[in-house]
Amino acid sequence: MRHGSIPGARGRVRPLRLLGDPVLHARCAEVTDFGPELASLVEDLFASMYAAHGVGLAANQIGEPVRVFVYDCPDDEDVRHLGHVVNPRLVSAGGVVVRGPEGCLSLPGLEAGTERHDEAVVEGLTAAGEPVTVRGTGFFARCLQHECDHLEGEVYPDRLGGWRRRRVLRQAAKASWNRPGPLAESL
Repeated sequence: MRHGSIPGARGRVRPLRLLGDPVLHARCAEVTDFGPELASLVEDLFASMYAAHGVGLAANQIGEPVRVFVYDCPDDEDVRHLGHVVNPRLVSAGGVVVRGPEGCLSLPGLEAGTERHDEAVVEGLTAAGEPVTVRGTGFFARCLQHECDHLEGEVYPDRLGGWRRRRVLRQAAKASWNRPGPLAESL
């Protein structure tokens, strides 16, 4: 395999936006330009995801408020799923609802039991503008739903209620990566 064909090999690692950053809490815009800037963004997303040891990353997590995410994620049978989706739409989430541990690169070191469907189907486009359908089960279905949520301006604590939500927000407010701001002030 040539160096240039490895996802992220030509990308640059960008700083991750953390919980409380306004870009994470606003719906992202549709991509309309499928040129070299989009291809470069996809490369940067892969490079940034790998540098942070993640399994998925949405564009707004590196400060780009557009509808793109990348993934390199196993399913529950350890089958690797690798790719990206531009202008994704979660067209189906079904199967059993499972509460499982969920983390996020924008809340480093934290996780909480979050309910997700164990089957998901996402439709969208590649960076070249070709239609793509991605089907996931188990952990990979969780990843697809999580990344689609990011592009809607949601982070996984938004899906939590009661003590789970309060606990993760308290932990985030006390985390070494958190800077003073609206989140800390709201607790």
